[in-house]
Amino acid sequence: MTVRCAVFGTGSWGTAFATVLADAGCEVALWGRRPELVAAINAGRANPEYFPGLELPRSVTATADPAEAAADAEFVFLAIPSQSLRANLAAWAPLLRPDAVLVSLMKGIELGTAKRMSEVIEEIVVKSAPDGASKPAADGASAAHGRIAVLSGPNLAGEIAARQPAASVVACRDEAVARRIQAACHTSYFRPYTNTDVVGCELGGAVKNVIALAVGIAGGMGLGDNTKASLITRGLAETTRLGLAMGADPYTFAGLAGMGDLVATCSSPLSRNNTFGRNLGRGMSLAETIAHTRQTAEGVKSCESVADLGRRHGVDMPITETVVDIVHNGKPPLVAVKELMSRSAKPER
Repeated sequence: MTVRCAVFGTGSWGTAFATVLADAGCEVALWGRRPELVAAINAGRANPEYFPGLELPRSVTATADPAEAAADAEFVFLAIPSQSLRANLAAWAPLLRPDAVLVSLMKGIELGTAKRMSEVIEEIVVKSAPDGASKPAADGASAAHGRIAVLSGPNLAGEIAARQPAASVVACRDEAVARRIQAACHTSYFRPYTNTDVVGCELGGAVKNVIALAVGIAGGMGLGDNTKASLITRGLAETTRLGLAMGADPYTFAGLAGMGDLVATCSSPLSRNNTFGRNLGRGMSLAETIAHTRQTAEGVKSCESVADLGRRHGVDMPITETVVDIVHNGKPPLVAVKELMSRSAKPER
């Protein structure tokens, strides 16, 4: 039987992942908020704004109607800006099948609450569930955990849309559910692995955006590979410290959702966060950089919530705090770098 999936979000990652699912044999409904873009996708069999040269498989159908997208979908993949998740999902939740599995493709931390995307999803799922459903189990875990998963890894949308080989991680507390999602998106060019460490996979994806901003800023300032390698390595240390404080498996950060995603995002010109940082490092203001940026760079807003998360858990995150100072507090990059480098010396571990 053909698996029916919904992908909410017609941006670059949503479009690319809809292609992956279709290539894996799924029937895919691709939701977009703009009817004119949806009509163009269906008419031209391509997304003219992001991948005009990518012919979408016939099993991908775009719609601006969330109810139509959600109808009978076994898996619902969420590929919208992380800060808009709560409001959007609250409207969509009543439209979903009671047993639908929600998979976050987003890599951010919610402003104000400092919640991971899976936590936001769980809140909405529990609130919208019928009485008695998704109540906490005896071990304190919610029954909703088996309906919530995340997908994360070195997954630059442009390369995946071109069907270049890539790997990723599907994380769910219910390993059987992770294997079902794995089967739904496994193709000749996209290789998903499974993991039960949802916390670690989400933190790896969220914090790497902040570190990519730092690496981009350094590149825009004309700093070299020693600086970038130092930021990547110490950025991984920050991420791991936070993960340990939150109960994540430290081995997750040595894998695809940790080091793999960090290297790809910090190194590639296809990375939105790296590019955004480069423009800041070259001297553009925040307003100018935002105006110049076509797609959402998650790290711009999430750097504040990641820093907030670190403070809540008593974790020292100097690179993240430096990025916040540059991006949101107007500190000149040169001054911020000097302050970061003048911190007191300490052991590496």
